[in-house]
Amino acid sequence: MAKKQIGGFLLGAAAVAAYALVVRPWYLRWGMRDDEKQLALPGDEFVRHPMYETTRAITIHAPASRVWQWLAQIGVGRGGFYTYDALENIAGLNIHSANQIQPEWQNLQVGDVICISPVTPLKIEVLEPHRALVLHIAMSLLTAQVVELNDSNPTEFIDWTWAFVLDEITPLTTRLIVRVRGNYKPDALRLVVPIVLEPIHFVMERGMLQGIKSRAERFIA
Repeated sequence: MAKKQIGGFLLGAAAVAAYALVVRPWYLRWGMRDDEKQLALPGDEFVRHPMYETTRAITIHAPASRVWQWLAQIGVGRGGFYTYDALENIAGLNIHSANQIQPEWQNLQVGDVICISPVTPLKIEVLEPHRALVLHIAMSLLTAQVVELNDSNPTEFIDWTWAFVLDEITPLTTRLIVRVRGNYKPDALRLVVPIVLEPIHFVMERGMLQGIKSRAERFIA
């Protein structure tokens, strides 16, 4: 019995080590080239010392102007997120990812909001057409609604940014880099984030990157 317990302990320890040393670093930086991993990106200044950060990337065989059109229309009640609509709609988000460019969703301004749920508006902090889109919100983890950090001392929140950056390598090749940075409260969430939030975030965001890629490449003239 003791040998079985020791064997089980060693197997569990090996699994934890593999997750921490191999799997987690891979999905936190999925698609990133070595020369991109330390890049400073637009929007980093809004969360300077993040407790949570992911940066992912994908190569899209289309000009940045074409990729931008798909980025510009993301959001609930707009073009969706080009990922797994069925999973998002389990949460009642009523998302239907667009398969066409809609002109009425293209005209963004700094200060506009893009919703990720009916009650969760992210503010556009940085807008550089064909180059960068940075969204920002401080929200309750329980209600998904906006919280005001300056006027109150909430017991729970996440203050985070979502940055989309385009790097046009050639006229028909663009790197799309996506970074999320956040701080949260309570600190006990440090135990939950790597196990629950990070894997879900990875699956949905990778699906989004692949969805944007397929649309931009399919509709390129």
